[in-house]
Amino acid sequence: MSPTTVEAAVALPEDSRPPAYAQESHVRTSRTVRADGLFVPTWIGTAFDIPGKVDLDVLQDALRTWTLRHETLRSGFRWVDDEMRRFTLHAADVGLRREDIGDFPDAAKLTQHLQDRFDIAADALSWPNFIYSAVVRDDSTSVYLAFDHTNVDAYSIHRITAEIHDLYTAGAEGRAADVPPVASYVDFCAIERANADEIDETHPTVARWRRFIARCDGRLPNFPVDLGLTPDGPLPTQSLMEEMLVDTADAAAFEAYCRPYGGTLTGVLAATALIVRELGGQQVYRTVVPFHTRVKSRWSDSMGWYVGGAPIEIPVADAPDFDSALRLVRAELRENRPLSRTPIMRVLRLLGAEFRPTSPDLFSIVSFVDSRATPGAHRWQRLNAHGLMRVSYGDQVCVWTTRLPEGLHFAARHPDTDAAYKNMRLYAERLRDLIGSVARVERAAGGANTVPAPRAEDNSRPRSPLR
Repeated sequence: MSPTTVEAAVALPEDSRPPAYAQESHVRTSRTVRADGLFVPTWIGTAFDIPGKVDLDVLQDALRTWTLRHETLRSGFRWVDDEMRRFTLHAADVGLRREDIGDFPDAAKLTQHLQDRFDIAADALSWPNFIYSAVVRDDSTSVYLAFDHTNVDAYSIHRITAEIHDLYTAGAEGRAADVPPVASYVDFCAIERANADEIDETHPTVARWRRFIARCDGRLPNFPVDLGLTPDGPLPTQSLMEEMLVDTADAAAFEAYCRPYGGTLTGVLAATALIVRELGGQQVYRTVVPFHTRVKSRWSDSMGWYVGGAPIEIPVADAPDFDSALRLVRAELRENRPLSRTPIMRVLRLLGAEFRPTSPDLFSIVSFVDSRATPGAHRWQRLNAHGLMRVSYGDQVCVWTTRLPEGLHFAARHPDTDAAYKNMRLYAERLRDLIGSVARVERAAGGANTVPAPRAEDNSRPRSPLR
């Protein structure tokens, strides 16, 4: 943002629309961790290429137009005592500042510069809390956009490439872009919070979370394998593991096999439940499953953090095979998915639980997103489009599986310990193997229609080494 835009923001009156519970939780957590003496960057974003020689004036206009489309990007928060209060700029007051940083012939130095710059500019405790960068070459330009999580979710990130490309192309051709207006995430925040504040501690959603947390020994669940964590130790650094699990053919066959039970998400959760039993003897698999909260079509194209979580418990001891696990997961998702529409931080307040956050993630997740219907997804490979995720500190495991046009992608953020790496490596390999075996069963004419569960390990013996 330009200096005049930042100055205008300082003088703005309060916007009566409150932060979403997810936004407030994220910012409060960042503030608590910072107060404990640790700077934990948590930005996410995207990158893509524009082929050919770029016109930087046109690109800047495209980025400003795109920014104005999404009200959350011109809205921020300030503290009044211990309360977060929103402010929102008028579109006419928003300007972008362009700065030429210099030449970077060394790719490693460029990468480090971008990461360091994003750490400061896309910080949860400052505003603006996002940044756009362009790496300009004679034959193409790479565009990078990094945001604090309060502004975006996975669905938002997936839509950015096509929107900005279309705006840039229209500008380069001297015509107006044909882009319809989008709804405001700031409006959604007010609606969601008002609805959440209507429930009290007697609500069935609160009762369900109370039982779930009690069975997690009063905590929210982490990934149930040995992560090599030291009790009461410092917040560990993290590592990112990512790879393509299976190709399009296997992903399609796996989806087809799981479709009667709900599709790929059900299959991934069922496979995960069986694998954690195999790796650690876990007889009940508990996790929080993220679901988008874009329940009305008006929010479909809007940038924002439209995500809620639902608790699930899979009694994997009752699953002799994959089909049994699928049935258990399907039943849990059907019963508990509606709980994701109530923000978990509202529930925790009603429970009276003192969850003082000490990590950027309150709990472990296993997520699935099908991105194939996203506008422009067919161009992602050609435009070198990919997501960005800052990996810094944290003691939780977060797993994201994404259906791309070219297959099923896997990413996991985990503590950077030997035990966590080995067990997450085993998990990823077992997940690939199980998905592949399910796909083969689906394709086999006249083949068996039941996939056996992985064999549980004898925990009296050392765990299997990496293959």
